[in-house]
Amino acid sequence: MTYIHYLNLILGVFAITLQFLCVFTLILLFAVPNKNSFKNEFLSFVSEHFLLIGFIISFFTAVLSLFYSEVAGYAVCFLCWLQRIFLFPQTVLFGMAYLKKDRNVTGYIFPLLLSGLLISLYHNFIYYFTESVGACDASGISCVQKFVDEVGGYISIPMFSLTVFFALITLLLVAYFYKKENL
Repeated sequence: MTYIHYLNLILGVFAITLQFLCVFTLILLFAVPNKNSFKNEFLSFVSEHFLLIGFIISFFTAVLSLFYSEVAGYAVCFLCWLQRIFLFPQTVLFGMAYLKKDRNVTGYIFPLLLSGLLISLYHNFIYYFTESVGACDASGISCVQKFVDEVGGYISIPMFSLTVFFALITLLLVAYFYKKENL
């Protein structure tokens, strides 16, 4: 399945790019003075379209998550299932909020994203920093099994998950903290 390797590389580049964009966005949001015109244009765009961007990210993440487990045949560990519990509803929540133009959905979305992010941080910690390869639950599937191991081992399925939760939380932070009328 050579195409899986290329898909992993493409998604790895996308994940790294998304990570840099998130850090860049947070620096603009909290560290750059409000008088900076680039900051205002960029954050205005993100703030105005955060529901659509969140829907697109969460939709493709859910589809790719199902692709890896159902088409590529990668076994889903316990921690991945927990992260899916907090990720899959995001597609519906962002989609419904986008259709209704409801910017107040952040209060409903944030607790789910924060829970998923915490599980993802723990998953990444045990994936990258433990030597254990045993199963993490009774199913026999290890939470540290390396299905995706790209870019020198940096890109993995747990890193994909962490990136998505980080990106969606970044969107919510921009939507909540960036107020154009306060400039």
